[in-house]
Amino acid sequence: MSNIKNTLVGYVTYQGREGQYTFLLHRITGLGTLLFLTVHILDTATVYFAPQLYSKAIALYRNPIFMLGEIALVFCLTFHGVNGLRIAVFDLFKPAWWGPKDAPRSMRITLWIAILLWIPPALVMGYNLIHYALGWI
Repeated sequence: MSNIKNTLVGYVTYQGREGQYTFLLHRITGLGTLLFLTVHILDTATVYFAPQLYSKAIALYRNPIFMLGEIALVFCLTFHGVNGLRIAVFDLFKPAWWGPKDAPRSMRITLWIAILLWIPPALVMGYNLIHYALGWI
């Protein structure tokens, strides 16, 4: 238990700037993706064993709060994927780019690419949220 405490305290107190923020965001988006996949596998499995429960789960996912969560999930997937590609490129092809002077630039580029890839699906999903779930448009 003390290892978990030490790890969490280290995450919060370490002052690694952009490198730390990228690391933490990569971990958080990975955990968000894992949570979604776990819930998705479990609720999809209910279609065979308890179809009425599956129908209730689908109705629950049409709730605006869950729809906002889906928009956040798309960002999690996008950032995690783009940052994973950055890590792979640095490890496999350009290990010299791991230096402290390149970290802020690479983090900003990664974040901007993730945001630019996330905006189109977020707009479509936001429109569906406003139109179908809230009935505003």
